[in-house]
Amino acid sequence: MSEKSTYISRRTLLAGAAGTAAFASMSVRFPTPASAQVPMMGPSKPTHNRFKLGEFEVTTINDGAVNVPKVHPIFGKNKSPEEVKAHLASHNLPPDKMAISFTPVIVNTGKEVVMFDTGYGEEARERGAGKAAAALAAAGFKPEQIDVIVVTHCHPDHVSGLMENGKAVYPNARYVTGDVEYNFWSKKEHLESSDKNMARRAKAVHDNLVPLAEKTTFIKPGADVVTGITSVESFGHTPGHLCYRIESGGKGFLIFGDVTNHYVASLAKPDWHCAFDMDADKAVTARKKILDMVSADKIPSAGYHMPFPAVGHVAKHNDGYIWIPVSYHLDL
Repeated sequence: MSEKSTYISRRTLLAGAAGTAAFASMSVRFPTPASAQVPMMGPSKPTHNRFKLGEFEVTTINDGAVNVPKVHPIFGKNKSPEEVKAHLASHNLPPDKMAISFTPVIVNTGKEVVMFDTGYGEEARERGAGKAAAALAAAGFKPEQIDVIVVTHCHPDHVSGLMENGKAVYPNARYVTGDVEYNFWSKKEHLESSDKNMARRAKAVHDNLVPLAEKTTFIKPGADVVTGITSVESFGHTPGHLCYRIESGGKGFLIFGDVTNHYVASLAKPDWHCAFDMDADKAVTARKKILDMVSADKIPSAGYHMPFPAVGHVAKHNDGYIWIPVSYHLDL
């Protein structure tokens, strides 16, 4: 071996030894796997989502979700349990259980702040919902800043958030709902119905909306709530269910409430009957009419029970529709 080779070999060995020593020294400073552990913090969900629509600003807020222990016959009442399970499984969803979420919408027109539906309130807080007031604060709003509250329909998950401990949650608001809807639910006879669901829903209306009747405007389909917000007839889910078309700066948007209650078990299968729909056939007709409209017009929509942030597009697909969740296109 030459003198040069011997020098290189020694130098290489010395460098390698130095590197090993340095690594050993550094490894002492790094935490061991045991010391790096962090306690599990549990699931986390976003509280709100906001975007511009022309001159308006739209915010969806997360009221939470409740678990439903079975899917059929709540969805697909007119289909077999096997068909419903197979359809859910084909979309990588559990075939025998689901979570249903609730998403109120706030539209700031620059002149008024309009809130659509108010969530489940204290009635369902222990079950994972009723978080709208907290989400509202996280979104930067105070209850007293809400000028108008629009009730798409009078089911408990939409009206129970109006009152808390017997007091109005939104003290400065005026209220708007459909006259057909209110006239049906405000009948006292429903409180004593032998149908437990009917009685429970009527109680929610009498506890939360009836006390606010003097501050409520009762409208018909086609009426404006404020400039740029117009009601759209969609009876069926309830006797007087209304959707709302938003227009600003040449941009369109639709709040479709409960026209469809699930993106796979209802929107994708518009002919499937749903136990939440009071008139199943009329609900199917309304569902197709509204989903045809937003898919043909290619306008984004907000669905109360769509996966949060509950904003997306609807597209025709075979004999039904598909829900395309919002990504970046509303931010451009």
